[in-house]
Amino acid sequence: MTTALTPRVADTVAVDDRQDLLTIASAALGREALVWVLKPAGWTPGSTGWPVLYLLHGCCEPTGDTWLTKGEAARVTAGLKAVVVVPEGGTDGWYADWLDGPKWETFHLKEMLPLVEDRYGVGGRRAVAGLSMGGHGAMGYAARNPGVFEAAASFSGVLDIRMDVPGFSSFLKDNGADPDKLWGPLPAREDNWRAHNPADLADRLKDLRLYVSSGNGEPGEFDEGDGTDFGEQSILRQNQRFLRAARLAGLTVETDLYGNGKHDWPYWTRALERALPTLLPEA
Repeated sequence: MTTALTPRVADTVAVDDRQDLLTIASAALGREALVWVLKPAGWTPGSTGWPVLYLLHGCCEPTGDTWLTKGEAARVTAGLKAVVVVPEGGTDGWYADWLDGPKWETFHLKEMLPLVEDRYGVGGRRAVAGLSMGGHGAMGYAARNPGVFEAAASFSGVLDIRMDVPGFSSFLKDNGADPDKLWGPLPAREDNWRAHNPADLADRLKDLRLYVSSGNGEPGEFDEGDGTDFGEQSILRQNQRFLRAARLAGLTVETDLYGNGKHDWPYWTRALERALPTLLPEA
């Protein structure tokens, strides 16, 4: 799914004094994609050496800016001495180069990253974090691209896509993603599922600062009403499986399995606040 598009910043809009909205023409996607950038206090055109935090959104969102519209990322990172980048990742893109479809990993790391970092004076320090599908993407990007990131965080992340393949495949199909086109049919392409499964990639995350948080799906302090969130409950089990793999690999992971809490924004906003000292401790 490539075209003759040359990767470039096609348009820039100053949303406010801190936030810019970039439109990037992408050969990997065959279309233009949106990227939101938050500039730190003290940033000026031509300034250099800034750390950067990439924030990845979750599944099934109609736009890619939910970290800004729902997650309060601008407020949470207001004092951070780093550029914050919030890229579009597709409603069900899964931060992967599809076998038959969009190439999201190529877009983010080969096309968007150098364009944005050159424009905003980013130095060599990078961290990545995300929620749900974005937590999956953060750990996967860090594992498959050694040396690119120094830290990664997952908030209610999908960290073991092989824990319940039938159930997960049904979820993908219900939300518009064909798993055979995404990672390939099983069992023939189990290798590619493993290559995109954070729990199978834990040993590739050595020397990174890591942060993992998840609730248990029961009503918590930010929830209204009763009832169990079985999606978050399943994600907790995935997180526990990932953490076991991380321990076997000798990794140190800062962990916040905070108990009661559903799959919702107030918990991810709080998780970002708690994770920032791990992601960029000197920024």
